[in-house]
Amino acid sequence: MSFRLQPLPPARLNRCQLFGPGSRETLFEKMARSAADVINLDLEDSVAPDDKAQARRNIIQAIGDIDWGTKTLSVRINGLDTPFWYRDVVDLLEQADERLDQIMIPKAGCAADIYAVDALVTAIERAKGRTKRLNFEVIIESAAGICHVEEIAASSPRMQAISLGAADFAASMGMATTGIGGTQENYYMIRDGQKYWPDPWHWAQAAIVAACRTHGLLPVDGPFGDFSDKDGFVAQARRSATLGMVGKWAIHPSQIALANEVFSPDEAAVTEAREILAAMEKAKAEGAGATVYKGRLVDIASIKQAEVIVRQFELIAG
Repeated sequence: MSFRLQPLPPARLNRCQLFGPGSRETLFEKMARSAADVINLDLEDSVAPDDKAQARRNIIQAIGDIDWGTKTLSVRINGLDTPFWYRDVVDLLEQADERLDQIMIPKAGCAADIYAVDALVTAIERAKGRTKRLNFEVIIESAAGICHVEEIAASSPRMQAISLGAADFAASMGMATTGIGGTQENYYMIRDGQKYWPDPWHWAQAAIVAACRTHGLLPVDGPFGDFSDKDGFVAQARRSATLGMVGKWAIHPSQIALANEVFSPDEAAVTEAREILAAMEKAKAEGAGATVYKGRLVDIASIKQAEVIVRQFELIAG
């Protein structure tokens, strides 16, 4: 183990992030009442250029007017390569209620991108006397972003999460696909005359997970475009969870329950985690540094895994 220990990620639920365009304010109340852990009100891709100013006003009004409960409330601003992003930040910080928890920065390509937004946010917070620090989530959507993902993860103390934006990422990489997430028809192998479809996003997800875990952030899987394909969504979410991701986007309400189920530990997993913790406590009391649970070795690494499961369960229950 390195002398520099990995910090823990933020203690918040992030199983499902529900997106809705800022130009459709009629959806906001429904989003607030949904079972999603994170609400992302969007100013970017889902909003036409001519509608962005009104969408921004809609969101600013809704932040203070709607009861968002205990959800993490986030706004996705426009990309730094557009003329819209600075006004998104200025208006949100100067006009919106402090109920806003974070802003999502799309198409992050390097640490300097995050520094630029951080500098503007910090100046406005100080000028306006805002007492609640705004947090950041960024989306990796380009070849540059995945190359610089570790420096992006370390770029600001405001950083809380990193998501993978599959569609723009595929375009930036020149991938021969128009699919958003999931397996791809022509990305297959043949074994014993049978086709097998591996996951083309696996390596990028693993890079994001590693960067996030190194710097104490939440790694999140992005969108699955075909919301009519529930089995495909669940399969993608399970692969992501196995890799260490904590949640997934929902671009349609039907995906919320699916994400929550996949990224919630089941009763058997929680029971086993608690039994492992109890077994280790007994071993420590007897002066041992490890023990055996159901025929397998239990040590400090096992304890950390068990603690993650129990902490997730307690957040859900609480």
